[in-house]
Amino acid sequence: MRCALAFLSAILLLAMPGSAAGQVKNLGDLAHHNFEAAFPGGGHLDLHIRSGEIHIVGSDEDKIIVRVSGKRGSESTDINGRFERTGDLGKLRVTGGPSNDVTITVQVPKNSNLIVRVFAGDLDVTGISGDKDIKLGAGDLTIGVGPAADYAQVSASVSTGDINAGPFGESQGGLFRSFAKTGPGRYKLVAHVGAGDLMLQ
Repeated sequence: MRCALAFLSAILLLAMPGSAAGQVKNLGDLAHHNFEAAFPGGGHLDLHIRSGEIHIVGSDEDKIIVRVSGKRGSESTDINGRFERTGDLGKLRVTGGPSNDVTITVQVPKNSNLIVRVFAGDLDVTGISGDKDIKLGAGDLTIGVGPAADYAQVSASVSTGDINAGPFGESQGGLFRSFAKTGPGRYKLVAHVGAGDLMLQ
């Protein structure tokens, strides 16, 4: 009897959302089918997004939503993605589509810890409280950081371009510019741009 109960418990555990087995969703034709999935506030999100005009915005909803627009983006049928979730860990990949005129908006819970990687384009991250590790190969990166006192560690750099970080009292430009700060807060911020401008505001 005990063996039967143990077996039944194992089956139920594997069937539960957010189990160790995780959940995987392949997202096809994002330009014509917005993606939406439940995701908890306070979670960790790893976002790798194709080049374009990218907006990552925080909201009061415990969900992740992906929308594609832009002149050529809205006409495309081959912008695809993949979302994997295991508990409070999520991985989003967005790939494919035309080479330009693509706007991708990713809505996440406002209290999220982020890793973001984008090869090129303009990347804007706003309304999110949490750890941020954000890197852009080429283009302009703007991050709404909120009060500087919210951060324990800050590291910001550009290989070529300008850094404007008013909340941290930094403004510099040229080659291989960077600064690092420590503070009384709880969050960590890492921001890097290969070629372009970095704005923390």
